[in-house]
Parts: sequence; C-alpha cells; structure tokens
Amino acid sequence: MDFREVLTGGGEPLDIYDDIVPVLEDVCLLPWKVEEIYRKASSYDDAHLDRLRFALLRLQVYADIHRNEDMEKAQAIKYASVVLEKVIFGSLMLGHEEMERD
Repeated sequence: MDFREVLTGGGEPLDIYDDIVPVLEDVCLLPWKVEEIYRKASSYDDAHLDRLRFALLRLQVYADIHRNEDMEKAQAIKYASVVLEKVIFGSLMLGHEEMERD
C-alpha cells in the first residue's frame, strides 16, 4: 500500500506525512509517535490542518474500502488514523456509527 499517496490525495504532501507513514506501516509505533505528530500538527495554520484532517479521513475511507483484502491491516490503519484525528482535532469528521456501517 502506498500510504503517502492516500495521505496526499493527489495534492502536495505535508511534512507530517513522514511521521505518519511509519505508524501506518507498523501501528505498534503509534504510542511513541503520537505526541510528536500532535506537536507538529499544532504548529500548522488552518489551511494545513484542514489538509491534514482530510488526509486522515482518506485513510479511514481507504481502510473501509479495502478491509476485505486484509482485515487486520485495515483495522490497524483505521485505528491509527482515528486516534490521530481525535488527538489532533478532538473529534471525528465522520461519526463512529457512520464508520461501522457495512
């Protein structure tokens, strides 16, 4: 999976993606990277934060679409992106009940 491509959504990458991609490749890194990612995001202006939020949303949608290919990996991607969105933004753009629909 090319996580950077999903994060960018065809746009210019943010430098924070360099911190997020390793977490998506190995979710066990999340506890050690979450604060670093949060602190970097807190330095962003509103436009960059908006781009970051949509990048995390794209990851969640991507994980939902591909969950039947590799359920464990899709769950890990979604978990990491949801945790980061909640930590950085305080809530989810998509409600939890919407994400659980089949």
